[in-house]
Amino acid sequence: MKTALTEVVQQATWGKEVNQILRACVHCGFCTAVCPTYQLLGNELDSPRGRIYLIKSFLEGNPVGLETQCHLDRCLTCRACETACPSGVQYGRLLDIGRNLIEEQLSRPLKPRLWRWLLRTVLPYPRRVNTLLDLGRLFHLILPKILREKIPPFIKTANWPVPNHIRHMMVLEGCVQPSLAPTINVATARILDRLGISLLQTSAGCCGALHYHLGAQAEALNQMRRMIDEWWPFLETGTEAIVITASGCGTLVKDYGYLLRDDPEYADKAARVSELTFDISEILIKENISALLPSTPPPPSIKKVALHIPCSLQHAQKQNGLIESLLTQFGFELTEVADNSTCCGSAGAYSILYPMISQPLREKKLAVLQAGNPQIIATANIGCQLHLQGQSLIPVRHWIELIADRLDNRLLVWQKTTYH
Repeated sequence: MKTALTEVVQQATWGKEVNQILRACVHCGFCTAVCPTYQLLGNELDSPRGRIYLIKSFLEGNPVGLETQCHLDRCLTCRACETACPSGVQYGRLLDIGRNLIEEQLSRPLKPRLWRWLLRTVLPYPRRVNTLLDLGRLFHLILPKILREKIPPFIKTANWPVPNHIRHMMVLEGCVQPSLAPTINVATARILDRLGISLLQTSAGCCGALHYHLGAQAEALNQMRRMIDEWWPFLETGTEAIVITASGCGTLVKDYGYLLRDDPEYADKAARVSELTFDISEILIKENISALLPSTPPPPSIKKVALHIPCSLQHAQKQNGLIESLLTQFGFELTEVADNSTCCGSAGAYSILYPMISQPLREKKLAVLQAGNPQIIATANIGCQLHLQGQSLIPVRHWIELIADRLDNRLLVWQKTTYH
């Protein structure tokens, strides 16, 4: 693709990168075949190729309006286009830059601006989330359905294993996960404890992903710095890894090194954090967890599992086959899921901001997940879990809980836990 970027863009620190990304695109259209919003809306400007043209036009000095911002906002950032692209176009990088520049120049209408401010003000802060959850459980009957279906009942968890091993890792607690699905990190700690690894808890908080994808990139970078400050003393005293149980968070933390590359104080630390960040599936594959099973284990009480692989894991992190291998080793039968590379419509706060797009995508995803008559749906990201279980006819849980309960010989039975 030929470019004629403005002199201001060319001289910017990101100008050369943007030019390389734009020139890599050859207009082939492979991206349109896998883009959820294009498939649903049928508008070329709601495809990766169309959005690339919009960003290119803006960077070449043409005026930009709310319509352009809307088309960019409607992207789920699933990055399926990157997996399909034969030219290796780094669409996600370009989209982040384009969104941020337009956000700086345009003022949104009042209602969407307030929604985004409210999400940024509440969701990244666990105490605020807990307070609103308590209120939501109390008044769930009068809440809008889009919010009601995301509020699970209170869940009592097992105790966190006492950290008494020489080897230790630390977990990203997250912002909403400790409140909405606290059993996920406890299950992870139980498994690692069996492997002789203590999983250390640090202060819960947001990795910066929510702010970053809602157009508040400066605040997102500050949150990243705060997380690095929180983790750094642990890394200096021998902590082996930062364990991620929410693949959406993992995608961003693995990008800290890139996003803070120009920060003289944090660049090296951020690169080290990214280097030591692993999805829990990567950890367990390396640790050979299947050795913990007895030679002739009893069959699991729940056997048929439909596995949903979040976009953030398969398209952004390029981690494919790990969870499938782990579940198969532990005796679970994975049902066939047609077109498992498509987005479920969650995409962080997207399902709240754009329900008219996210809900049809969820219906389509649930149809293929439930087609094989599984007993349970497993996923690897809290956002996808909450989004899917809001409409699923069968339970939706993080896959790590299946492994943990399998090792403990617990009965893998859950009730549907959403309000309707």
